[in-house]
Amino acid sequence: MYLCQCFLQKSNKNMRIAIIQHDIVWTNPKENIRRIEHLIDRQPDADLYVLTEMFTTGFVTDMSDIAESDNGETFQWMIRKAKSCQAAIAGSIAVQSGGKQFNRLYFVKPNGEVTTYDKRHLFAYGGEDKMFSRGEKRVVVEYKGVRFLLLVCFDLRFPVWSRYHDDYDAILYVANWPTCRIDSWDVLLKARAIENQCFVVGVNRVGKDPACDYCGNSVVINPYGQVVTACASNQECSAVAEIDLQEMKDYREKFPIGEDTLTV
Repeated sequence: MYLCQCFLQKSNKNMRIAIIQHDIVWTNPKENIRRIEHLIDRQPDADLYVLTEMFTTGFVTDMSDIAESDNGETFQWMIRKAKSCQAAIAGSIAVQSGGKQFNRLYFVKPNGEVTTYDKRHLFAYGGEDKMFSRGEKRVVVEYKGVRFLLLVCFDLRFPVWSRYHDDYDAILYVANWPTCRIDSWDVLLKARAIENQCFVVGVNRVGKDPACDYCGNSVVINPYGQVVTACASNQECSAVAEIDLQEMKDYREKFPIGEDTLTV
């Protein structure tokens, strides 16, 4: 029991991650940014703020008229906000780039450095594959000594794509995951943490769009599969978790399941 509790202890070495569970006004970037600003400002001391998938529009599959350029207004807001907060910000946007559309996750550091990941597993059931191009690269970004694997929503169902190869410490999942399948979200987030012995940050929206209802269940999970912090269902929320890499490293050394994993 002691080993499980140690992830909740505070330390000066801990990274503070804020999960921003928010409602999304359909295809209204300005209003969504206004609301998100308020939720971010509730947690002024975080090192990283994690938003949802398509956080300025909702999960719109026909983005031909509203997809932004890859350096558009939302991207510029992320640059400004990261600088003003002196913290990183992560979230996905629908973008037009090189004549194609991508569901692109941006990880923006306060110094202006930007890392992007294009969603690999497109949600064909919702028509995403008809309008968006599939990402080809697995992306890990390092920030303040923590290595983050960047993933988006439906990627959660594909464990091989998120398999630990001695290259990351935490996985970020940003999502628009509907209430009707929320049990899968809850279970799979814990599974990814346990099987990879890593922290998992899952941030999901609340509210409604023309197709679905969303209840959130945003969460930070430790390598044991235990919840470090969570947002209540069906309400906008901002919450902070502190993660300690040394505790994770100690656990991996004591119980090195990665050494028994076959290369895939």
